[in-house]
Amino acid sequence: MHPMQWIKRYQFFLFDFDGVLVDTEPLHYEAYAQMCQKRGIPWIWSFEQYCIEAHGEAQGIKNALLREFPDLFQQGASWEDLAGEKKKIYTEFLRTRPLKLMPGVEDVLHALDRNNCVRCVVTNSSREDVEEIKKNLPILQSIPYWITRNDYALPKPSPEGYRKAIAQYALPEWKMIGFEDTYKGFKALSQTPAHPVLICPAMRDHVSACLAMGGEHFESFEKII
Repeated sequence: MHPMQWIKRYQFFLFDFDGVLVDTEPLHYEAYAQMCQKRGIPWIWSFEQYCIEAHGEAQGIKNALLREFPDLFQQGASWEDLAGEKKKIYTEFLRTRPLKLMPGVEDVLHALDRNNCVRCVVTNSSREDVEEIKKNLPILQSIPYWITRNDYALPKPSPEGYRKAIAQYALPEWKMIGFEDTYKGFKALSQTPAHPVLICPAMRDHVSACLAMGGEHFESFEKII
């Protein structure tokens, strides 16, 4: 469906952030790699392997690191220690690396803004990181409503973040649509009244599982015709 048809059909638009609006997943990947390397642990994952582990369930990346990098934890570090080190590296990347939108996103956001569409981001990123990215990509400031990881207790695949956005910013009679790139995000969306749309490469392992829940799939906003 062409974005203009979405604008005519839906009154409320929900977006994930990382990997849907902004191309930050490679930075997350590199931050985990550097965290391991600083501790003397060889990083063996490809980017695709990282996506498989990180995008499936809420504890996916933690459980995968425990399984495949046990030496990290035998050094006496807790998951909270490792996650904090990774976040520090990632936040520095946001300050020093060039950032870009995902393909086709700028045109979609401009169209929604021109048509005064109500839109909200629901993200697992912290408010601090979101604000840093928004400074570098001003079109994101056209989105009026944001639910960050600071605003809800249970991460995706729990629908808590999306349900909070709907309760706060949507009217019950509105038709809603949401965009995700991961299995856990799509699962969260599918538990709300929003029509779920998966935006990710067709090669990703979770595409068929997501489509079995209903909704649509496109490789990018740029590919939507």
